[in-house]
Amino acid sequence: MASDRTQLRSRFREVIATEAELRAVLGYPGDKATAKVVRTIDEYSRRFIAASPFLLIGTAGHGGMIDVSPKGDPAGFVKVLDETTLAIPDRLGNARLDTFRNILANPNVGLIFLIPNVTYTLRVSGKAVIVRDPDLRQSMAINGKPPAHVIVVDVEHVLTHCPKCMVRSGFWQPDKWPDVTDVPPFAETLAAHAKLADSLEDLSELLDRDTREKLY
Repeated sequence: MASDRTQLRSRFREVIATEAELRAVLGYPGDKATAKVVRTIDEYSRRFIAASPFLLIGTAGHGGMIDVSPKGDPAGFVKVLDETTLAIPDRLGNARLDTFRNILANPNVGLIFLIPNVTYTLRVSGKAVIVRDPDLRQSMAINGKPPAHVIVVDVEHVLTHCPKCMVRSGFWQPDKWPDVTDVPPFAETLAAHAKLADSLEDLSELLDRDTREKLY
């Protein structure tokens, strides 16, 4: 790992190695940026989470490899159990269990909640466990189907993230969305990465059926 990093550094002339070097260029955060961190899910954070249908969860495994996984459901799918506890249902997936395996090895998680057409985001950090309590799972059922597991997060750190990145990207502005005609279809990318022998037509049909029939 260290040798890989050394090789990467060798490709560039000016590589930052200390926080002091960063501060020399970027300075220090103002009072507002520093003071906005809270330690609980307060009323404002709760209202944001209640309106969010999508989040990203970051985890790290034994070897330090970082994974970021998307989670989505109808708005309010993440339950605020109390001011320091969140519950995230785990729906049907591909059984890779990347997030779960990482949490078992390292409980630290980071979440980013997004709301369509809202330019700021909510960041939450804490420690997670994986639970199967029947009452909790049943309270998160959709179409009569409860999640098999729930990720429960002990919240330690909450802050809002300013809108600049969303504004710069034009993320919620259709007139600024990029041309995606050159983006390969999911089936084509999956076939190439997994070296599958299936025809693209058959694979596309399989993926479409899986999406239609196995959401919950």
